Amino acid sequence: QYWLVDPLDGTGEFIAGSGDFATLIALVRDNVPVLGVIYAPESDLLYWAVRGHGAFKEANGESRPISAMHHEHDQPDSLVVAISRRQKLENLTRRLNPAIHYELIPLGSSSLKSCLVAEGVADCYVRLGPTGEWDTAAAQCIVEAAGGRILSLALQPLSYNETESLENPDFIVMGDPDLAWGRILAH
Repeated sequence: QYWLVDPLDGTGEFIAGSGDFATLIALVRDNVPVLGVIYAPESDLLYWAVRGHGAFKEANGESRPISAMHHEHDQPDSLVVAISRRQKLENLTRRLNPAIHYELIPLGSSSLKSCLVAEGVADCYVRLGPTGEWDTAAAQCIVEAAGGRILSLALQPLSYNETESLENPDFIVMGDPDLAWGRILAH
Protein backbone atom coordinates (compact mmCIF):
# COMPACT_ATOMS: atom_id res chain seq x y z
CA GLN A 1 0.00 0.00 0.00
CA TYR A 2 1.38 3.42 -0.91
CA TRP A 3 0.43 6.99 -1.81
CA LEU A 4 1.04 8.11 -5.38
CA VAL A 5 1.12 11.91 -5.75
CA ASP A 6 1.52 14.23 -8.72
CA PRO A 7 1.71 17.75 -7.26
CA LEU A 8 1.38 19.45 -10.68
CA ASP A 9 -0.42 17.65 -13.52
CA GLY A 10 -0.44 19.97 -16.52
CA THR A 11 2.92 21.66 -16.01
CA GLY A 12 2.85 23.24 -19.49
CA GLU A 13 -0.57 24.74 -18.77
CA PHE A 14 0.62 26.02 -15.39
CA ILE A 15 3.60 27.74 -17.05
CA ALA A 16 1.35 29.18 -19.78
CA GLY A 17 -1.02 30.50 -17.11
CA SER A 18 -4.10 28.77 -18.55
CA GLY A 19 -5.36 27.38 -15.24
CA ASP A 20 -5.78 23.84 -16.64
CA PHE A 21 -3.63 22.07 -14.08
CA ALA A 22 -4.35 19.94 -11.03
CA THR A 23 -2.91 18.12 -8.03
CA LEU A 24 -3.44 14.35 -7.98
CA ILE A 25 -3.41 12.03 -4.97
CA ALA A 26 -4.07 8.30 -5.09
CA LEU A 27 -3.89 5.47 -2.60
CA VAL A 28 -2.77 2.26 -4.30
CA ARG A 29 -3.45 -1.02 -2.51
CA ASP A 30 -2.41 -4.39 -3.95
CA ASN A 31 -1.45 -2.65 -7.23
CA VAL A 32 -4.93 -1.11 -7.67
CA PRO A 33 -5.88 2.57 -7.11
CA VAL A 34 -8.52 2.48 -4.33
CA LEU A 35 -8.79 6.21 -3.53
CA GLY A 36 -8.39 9.10 -5.93
CA VAL A 37 -8.44 12.87 -5.47
CA ILE A 38 -7.99 15.45 -8.24
CA TYR A 39 -8.06 19.14 -7.35
CA ALA A 40 -7.90 22.01 -9.86
CA PRO A 41 -7.06 25.09 -7.75
CA GLU A 42 -7.68 27.74 -10.44
CA SER A 43 -11.29 26.62 -10.95
CA ASP A 44 -11.73 25.27 -7.41
CA LEU A 45 -12.96 21.91 -8.77
CA LEU A 46 -12.55 18.78 -6.70
CA TYR A 47 -13.10 15.24 -7.96
CA TRP A 48 -12.77 12.22 -5.70
CA ALA A 49 -13.67 8.56 -5.41
CA VAL A 50 -13.22 5.58 -3.17
CA ARG A 51 -13.31 2.23 -4.95
CA GLY A 52 -16.74 0.68 -4.48
CA HIS A 53 -18.31 3.88 -3.12
CA GLY A 54 -18.90 6.06 -6.20
CA ALA A 55 -17.29 9.14 -7.72
CA PHE A 56 -18.03 12.76 -6.85
CA LYS A 57 -17.44 16.32 -8.03
CA GLU A 58 -17.45 19.41 -5.84
CA ALA A 59 -17.91 22.83 -7.42
CA ASN A 60 -19.17 26.10 -5.92
CA GLY A 61 -19.37 24.45 -2.50
CA GLU A 62 -21.77 21.76 -3.68
CA SER A 63 -20.90 18.08 -3.96
CA ARG A 64 -22.69 15.67 -6.30
CA PRO A 65 -22.19 12.11 -7.55
CA ILE A 66 -20.94 11.77 -11.13
CA SER A 67 -21.22 8.99 -13.68
CA ALA A 68 -19.76 8.32 -17.09
CA MET A 69 -21.78 8.54 -20.33
CA HIS A 70 -23.26 5.33 -21.74
CA HIS A 71 -24.69 4.64 -25.21
CA GLU A 72 -27.56 2.48 -26.49
CA HIS A 73 -25.48 0.95 -29.30
CA ASP A 74 -21.96 -0.49 -29.17
CA GLN A 75 -20.81 1.62 -32.18
CA PRO A 76 -22.28 5.14 -32.08
CA ASP A 77 -22.26 7.54 -35.05
CA SER A 78 -20.52 10.25 -33.04
CA LEU A 79 -18.38 10.58 -29.92
CA VAL A 80 -17.27 13.48 -27.75
CA VAL A 81 -13.48 13.31 -27.28
CA ALA A 82 -11.45 15.28 -24.74
CA ILE A 83 -8.17 16.29 -26.41
CA SER A 84 -4.91 17.92 -25.43
CA ARG A 85 -4.35 21.54 -26.38
CA ARG A 86 -0.69 20.75 -27.02
CA GLN A 87 -0.89 17.46 -28.93
CA LYS A 88 -0.88 17.41 -32.72
CA LEU A 89 -4.45 16.66 -33.76
CA GLU A 90 -3.38 14.48 -36.71
CA ASN A 91 -1.58 12.10 -34.31
CA LEU A 92 -4.89 11.53 -32.54
CA THR A 93 -7.12 11.34 -35.61
CA ARG A 94 -4.87 8.63 -37.11
CA ARG A 95 -5.81 6.47 -34.09
CA LEU A 96 -9.59 6.92 -34.49
CA ASN A 97 -12.01 5.28 -36.93
CA PRO A 98 -12.74 7.90 -39.65
CA ALA A 99 -16.32 6.59 -40.12
CA ILE A 100 -17.31 8.16 -36.79
CA HIS A 101 -17.94 11.90 -36.23
CA TYR A 102 -15.93 13.37 -33.33
CA GLU A 103 -16.74 16.47 -31.33
CA LEU A 104 -13.49 17.66 -29.72
CA ILE A 105 -13.12 19.34 -26.33
CA PRO A 106 -9.59 20.79 -25.83
CA LEU A 107 -8.18 20.96 -22.29
CA GLY A 108 -4.74 21.03 -20.69
CA SER A 109 -4.36 18.66 -17.76
CA SER A 110 -4.53 14.94 -18.53
CA SER A 111 -6.34 14.23 -15.27
CA LEU A 112 -8.97 16.92 -15.90
CA LYS A 113 -9.68 15.39 -19.33
CA SER A 114 -10.19 12.04 -17.55
CA CYS A 115 -12.60 13.76 -15.16
CA LEU A 116 -14.64 15.04 -18.13
CA VAL A 117 -15.11 11.39 -19.08
CA ALA A 118 -15.94 10.42 -15.48
CA GLU A 119 -18.67 13.06 -15.25
CA GLY A 120 -20.22 12.20 -18.62
CA VAL A 121 -19.19 15.36 -20.50
CA ALA A 122 -16.90 13.41 -22.87
CA ASP A 123 -17.06 9.83 -24.17
CA CYS A 124 -13.32 9.32 -24.14
CA TYR A 125 -9.84 10.76 -23.92
CA VAL A 126 -6.96 9.17 -25.83
CA ARG A 127 -3.48 9.81 -24.46
CA LEU A 128 -0.54 9.35 -26.81
CA GLY A 129 2.93 9.90 -25.42
CA PRO A 130 4.80 9.42 -22.19
CA THR A 131 3.01 9.44 -18.84
CA GLY A 132 3.79 7.88 -15.49
CA GLU A 133 1.69 5.87 -13.09
CA TRP A 134 1.33 9.03 -10.95
CA ASP A 135 -0.52 10.62 -13.92
CA THR A 136 -3.27 7.97 -14.03
CA ALA A 137 -3.80 6.40 -10.59
CA ALA A 138 -6.16 9.03 -9.12
CA ALA A 139 -8.01 9.41 -12.42
CA GLN A 140 -8.36 5.65 -12.80
CA CYS A 141 -10.03 5.36 -9.39
CA ILE A 142 -12.42 8.21 -10.21
CA VAL A 143 -13.24 7.03 -13.75
CA GLU A 144 -13.84 3.43 -12.68
CA ALA A 145 -15.99 4.49 -9.71
CA ALA A 146 -18.06 6.52 -12.22
CA GLY A 147 -18.57 3.45 -14.44
CA GLY A 148 -15.77 3.95 -16.99
CA ARG A 149 -12.37 2.36 -17.59
CA ILE A 150 -8.79 3.31 -18.37
CA LEU A 151 -7.00 0.81 -20.62
CA SER A 152 -3.93 0.74 -22.84
CA LEU A 153 -4.63 1.29 -26.55
CA ALA A 154 -4.23 -2.50 -26.85
CA LEU A 155 -7.28 -2.55 -24.49
CA GLN A 156 -5.31 -4.07 -21.61
CA PRO A 157 -5.48 -2.87 -17.97
CA LEU A 158 -2.84 -0.45 -16.72
CA SER A 159 -0.62 -1.79 -13.96
CA TYR A 160 0.76 -0.11 -10.85
CA ASN A 161 4.17 -0.91 -9.40
CA GLU A 162 4.30 -4.27 -11.20
CA THR A 163 7.10 -3.61 -13.70
CA GLU A 164 10.58 -2.08 -13.55
CA SER A 165 9.33 1.07 -15.30
CA LEU A 166 6.65 3.34 -13.88
CA GLU A 167 5.86 4.58 -17.41
CA ASN A 168 2.38 3.96 -18.83
CA PRO A 169 1.66 2.79 -22.37
CA ASP A 170 -0.51 5.01 -24.58
CA PHE A 171 -4.00 4.73 -23.12
CA ILE A 172 -7.69 5.50 -23.52
CA VAL A 173 -10.08 6.75 -20.87
CA MET A 174 -13.51 5.46 -21.85
CA GLY A 175 -16.85 6.34 -20.34
CA ASP A 176 -18.75 3.36 -21.72
CA PRO A 177 -16.65 0.18 -21.55
CA ASP A 178 -19.34 -1.69 -23.56
CA LEU A 179 -18.69 0.27 -26.77
CA ALA A 180 -16.81 -1.55 -29.55
CA TRP A 181 -13.51 0.20 -28.76
CA GLY A 182 -11.60 -2.28 -30.92
CA ARG A 183 -13.52 -0.88 -33.94
CA ILE A 184 -13.44 2.75 -32.74
CA LEU A 185 -9.67 2.77 -32.31
CA ALA A 186 -7.82 2.51 -35.64
CA HIS A 187 -4.68 0.36 -35.52
